[in-house]
Amino acid sequence: MSDQPATQAETHFTGDSPDTLTLLKTRRSTGARLLDEPGPHRAQIEEMLTIAARVPDHGKLAPWRFVVITGEARARLGDEAAAIVKGDDPDSDEAQIEKARGLLQRAPLVIAVVSRARPHPRIPEWEQVLSAGAACQNLILAATAMGFRANWITEWIAFDRRFLDALGLAADERIAGYVHIGSSDAQRSHRARPDLADIVTWA
Repeated sequence: MSDQPATQAETHFTGDSPDTLTLLKTRRSTGARLLDEPGPHRAQIEEMLTIAARVPDHGKLAPWRFVVITGEARARLGDEAAAIVKGDDPDSDEAQIEKARGLLQRAPLVIAVVSRARPHPRIPEWEQVLSAGAACQNLILAATAMGFRANWITEWIAFDRRFLDALGLAADERIAGYVHIGSSDAQRSHRARPDLADIVTWA
């Protein structure tokens, strides 16, 4: 008999889950401006991130990481964005500056999904980037399943190197998306989706 302590077997999904299928068929983004308190608490955020990290990952490289932006960090990074706008154009009007300042303050929680795809002898960087995109989608699905609403967006703060430096990204890291998460009672209208005949080819 082994002296090793017994461990609980991992629970595997067995299929036949109408609730899961309903979530996948009905999920919709909610505009970041419509997201409000309450946001998720720390334990919920950690559960979301655990789910977000459970994506296809060729080579187990974990070619992504997460930056959790909440509380005062939203205002601090907003000041960085406002300073960049004003520095690039001293004649910027107050509306433009305040718009930049508020980019990360529209929702109570913003999670930056960082792609850290790097050269690898066997695994193309493209596959690593796709894995980061899958992490964004898992994060949205987790937030929605937990009763929140979410929006995956980028905007210029995903591409401006000065802002990425302020966020603490390495030189070879990029933003896959900022996932805004909060609560909302806003009604979401149906959005037209592509017809399968236009996007599917049977080989």
